[in-house]
Amino acid sequence: MRITNKIMQRNNLTNINNNKVLEDKLTTQLSTEKKISRPSDDPVIAIRALRLRSNVTEVTQYYSKNIPDAESWLKVTQDALSSLSTVITSMQSQCTRGANGSLETKDRKVILEELQALKDEVYKTGDADYAGRYVFTGYRTDTPLSFQKATTHEYTITEQVDKGVIDSIYHVKTEGAAGDITKWTAANFNNTQAGIKEQDVVATDPIYRIRLAYNNCDATMNGLNYPDADGNPAASGVPMITYYEGTNLQTLPVTQTISVNDDPYSQMESLGADAVIYVPETGEILLGSNSYNKLMSTEDAVSTGGVDEKEIRITYQKTEWLATDLRPEHYFYTVGKDAVKDDAGNITVDDASKIEYNKDYLDGTLEKQSIEYDVGFNTVIRVNSTADECFVLGIGREVDDLITSMQQVLDLESIKSQISDKIQQTPETDTANMELLNNQMDVVEKALTYARDICQKRFERGITSMQGFLDDTSLAITNNGTRSSKLELIEKRLQNQKTTFETLQSENEDIDVTEVAINLSSAETTYQAALMATGKIMQNTLLNYI
Repeated sequence: MRITNKIMQRNNLTNINNNKVLEDKLTTQLSTEKKISRPSDDPVIAIRALRLRSNVTEVTQYYSKNIPDAESWLKVTQDALSSLSTVITSMQSQCTRGANGSLETKDRKVILEELQALKDEVYKTGDADYAGRYVFTGYRTDTPLSFQKATTHEYTITEQVDKGVIDSIYHVKTEGAAGDITKWTAANFNNTQAGIKEQDVVATDPIYRIRLAYNNCDATMNGLNYPDADGNPAASGVPMITYYEGTNLQTLPVTQTISVNDDPYSQMESLGADAVIYVPETGEILLGSNSYNKLMSTEDAVSTGGVDEKEIRITYQKTEWLATDLRPEHYFYTVGKDAVKDDAGNITVDDASKIEYNKDYLDGTLEKQSIEYDVGFNTVIRVNSTADECFVLGIGREVDDLITSMQQVLDLESIKSQISDKIQQTPETDTANMELLNNQMDVVEKALTYARDICQKRFERGITSMQGFLDDTSLAITNNGTRSSKLELIEKRLQNQKTTFETLQSENEDIDVTEVAINLSSAETTYQAALMATGKIMQNTLLNYI
């Protein structure tokens, strides 16, 4: 075959261009430090690179964003629960102090002030938030646990409890036919109040009661009608109590609403065994013996798997809320309505603003409002603790009982002090007044003896109650700590995975700089040699041989 100059020229240009292409490829690899610049360079590397990059991106999202966010949430929760534990421990210490029978008035006042301060603090801790999201309110992260200011808003609350909430209390009857010794003052010792006799002061038998989640409830309710025990329509406006007799749903009608100012505790004996007394100011329902036995007989029936016959439901309303009150929508099935209070104290409710919360509580399909983070491949972890696990309403209500019992002792001690001063100021020659004052002192001392005994027992029971709340808090702290420990293990595993994937990605995509540099130098040398060889060959033509 005859090789012409044109063929040689074309072949040399092709070879030189191939050298330039190789040199360009190596130059690109050296500048980008990547093996390929487009998928067509090596489809296998390209496909593997896409997969590895996706893995690295996911792991980076988990390791660098999700896990730190979850850690922060758990840390805020841990700090709040630790604070709660400290507060409850302090409450328990005050209960231990209050159970001391030899306390003086000044000691009682200190305990009273401490308990009130601790009560105000316990629920403030529950409003802890992380990045603007409240950590104890389940899915309602935009709603605080408690009201932030005094609010007028009508809530119809349905508490779902069992007979375990029924307890008994003791009360000192300080009222006789002539009046009430707790209303004695330095100015009225000589009026008809003085007719109260020592035998008028007694300690009542145990009074059965249900303590609602809130005090200062509405005395009446709007828009609620239900049948009485005989199936006849009952008047609306009183709390509704439903329970089961066997498998039959029954209504326990509230027979009377009595203000705490009218001393409903002292009236219980005369109101009969079927009495159900509602005390809105204290948030209590007092039960006669027959009513008590009806509720205590509730038992869950095995034959009805879908119904909990031991459940007792109590529905009531509360419209006036303090800044320290817990919002009921975080705990119960509630129906909320906007309300406005005018200057005269009249409240207008907007029925059109009705909102139902937690309706699934009523049919037993309650689901835990768990907030979970994706922290790994097919791995989620719960980061929140809900208010019902630790910030229970019973803490504040227990403190209310302690404060009430302690305040009664302080009031009687104050009256005793005033009578004592009056005795010292009265001349011994004034025998009539001295006899009256001494009789009054005997009455007050008897009432004070009963009140101190009841207060001491109340504080002894408070020690046990606070220990129960402390146990719940400790459990919540333990659960939160367990999640934190699990998250640490996941974080370490993801750190290793991240390193592994990044190594595989580098091995798949990145060049060996030294090797490419040597190859580039070799390609440049080859290219220069090709140019020189081509230049010499192309100088000779057929004419040089003719």
